[in-house]
Amino acid sequence: MASLDFEKEKNQFREYYSNNIKLLEGATDSFRTLIDALLTHSENIYISKVEGRVKDKEECVKKFNIKYRKKLEESKTEYEIKNHITDLIGLRVVCLYEDDIDKIKEVLSQHFSVIDETNKISQVESTEDSFGYKGLHLDLKLGETRTEMPEYKAFVGFNFEIQIRTIIQDSWSVLDHKIKYKKSIPNFLKRRINTLAALFELADREFKEIRFATVAEIAKAESEESEDTHTLTEGQVGPTKRPKNGHLNAFGFLKIAKHFFNDYEFEDFKVDGFTEEIVSIEPEITRTDFNEYMKATIAKVKQYQAYFESHGDSKESLNPFTIIRHCLYLNNKEKYSSFLTNVSKEAFEKWLSENDC
Repeated sequence: MASLDFEKEKNQFREYYSNNIKLLEGATDSFRTLIDALLTHSENIYISKVEGRVKDKEECVKKFNIKYRKKLEESKTEYEIKNHITDLIGLRVVCLYEDDIDKIKEVLSQHFSVIDETNKISQVESTEDSFGYKGLHLDLKLGETRTEMPEYKAFVGFNFEIQIRTIIQDSWSVLDHKIKYKKSIPNFLKRRINTLAALFELADREFKEIRFATVAEIAKAESEESEDTHTLTEGQVGPTKRPKNGHLNAFGFLKIAKHFFNDYEFEDFKVDGFTEEIVSIEPEITRTDFNEYMKATIAKVKQYQAYFESHGDSKESLNPFTIIRHCLYLNNKEKYSSFLTNVSKEAFEKWLSENDC
């Protein structure tokens, strides 16, 4: 029962916490798993991590004492401590880009009921001499649909707070909490802290701009590639020549590779390194060259792939990068000799000789 007796309410909260800790931990894991799944399967949202925790018991009591107790007792408002700790279950989503924050909020709003929202980005931007970290805080509870699901029944009574930040904001938050006595430090130190905060904000914006520029480069490569790449129609035995265009880079490689392997998810860092490897062997290679190499040899290499995967003792498969290696080697064995290991080269050559190639 609520009261104005802090000692009594403190003891009741500690008892509540101890009696429900396993349930609280279960709710935290369940909410974290659900949110991770929702965001992972959302398009154009880039997540670094989703994590959660149950707030420490004594930290809860301390927070209530500092933030709520005086005002409640002055107004003679009876209280239970647990009703004022909105972050007893706390989750954090760390995303890559600042514009992901609103997208994440939209996804969460579709699956949870929003009890309250605190936009620390707006708070910091509207307050002079503020050092606080940026981010969006939402107080949520399960949406109507999930409250009826058996797997969430035990957690219906729990609300939770979720903090949504970029990697840069999260890093600043960690550093911000280490800066002691911020309200009492001299102005020259405040200026230094503000300079540091501005650098973090600039980094956030630059990451976003770099992403936009990268997307533009991919779109440019797609547009140019559409002029170079066309699928062989039935009856054609070789590539149709096109005018040479720009040198091969990761963006051009990716568009052409996806043309031949449209069901494969190419990892960016692998594409970058693989393209660099090709260019180191043939510095003047263009997108058109690469496309024509692939069109000229892909059919034969896929025949070898079928043979290899059906006869190999280890039941290994050839992934698209390995297939491309074989295509480039078959196109120019001397130039791309180093693109295959000796074992792979011997096996491929043996198959080629047995198949009159």
